[in-house]
Amino acid sequence: MLYRLAKTVSSPFLHLLWPTTATGVEHVPAAGPAILASNHLSVLDSTFLPLVVPRQVRFVAKQEYFTGNPVTAAWMRATGQIAIDRQSPTAAQDMLDAAARVLKDGGLFGIYPEGTRSPDGRLYRGKVGVAWLALATGAPVLPVAMSGTDRVLPIGASVPRLGRVGVRIGEPMTFTGSESSARDRRRVTDEIMAEIQRLSGQEYVTAYAPRRTQDS
Repeated sequence: MLYRLAKTVSSPFLHLLWPTTATGVEHVPAAGPAILASNHLSVLDSTFLPLVVPRQVRFVAKQEYFTGNPVTAAWMRATGQIAIDRQSPTAAQDMLDAAARVLKDGGLFGIYPEGTRSPDGRLYRGKVGVAWLALATGAPVLPVAMSGTDRVLPIGASVPRLGRVGVRIGEPMTFTGSESSARDRRRVTDEIMAEIQRLSGQEYVTAYAPRRTQDS
């Protein structure tokens, strides 16, 4: 109920200041689990993707968002985001376990396979957690291409600029293989990243994106 209220209140304001064009929303299943695997250009990606999806989308977010600024903390809780201690040695598996629970409950889970925001607008090599999640749960993967969010709120900026945002959602992808197989995890991840690249048109980088110490 809090999620619906927060979305109802914020949607007109967000659409007014940042006109958002969405295509492929019909690919999101009306019910049941699915993984939304997106490129990651800005911290605002986690605001504008749920804005265009009719169902609730759950993400994980660093624990500091829930304990720092009270407005941010309230927004995170209202929108049902999941707090993760990224300094924990088990943070990666904790994230995957939390995501698996969301999917097993029939929910939508949003994930950024690059693991961090792109520093330069290019699409970087995906980490294999998204493949583990797809293979372990059997949930379909919907590739997503965000655009414009990096111009609205670039890395290092604290005040959003006016601008247009685009969201493209591709057709569901299903995979066979074992989550315990490194080869299967790499293959599935590369297939997902190839589809994200096709949707976004970004230049693809075969290396992992460098992580900033203050990144999200």
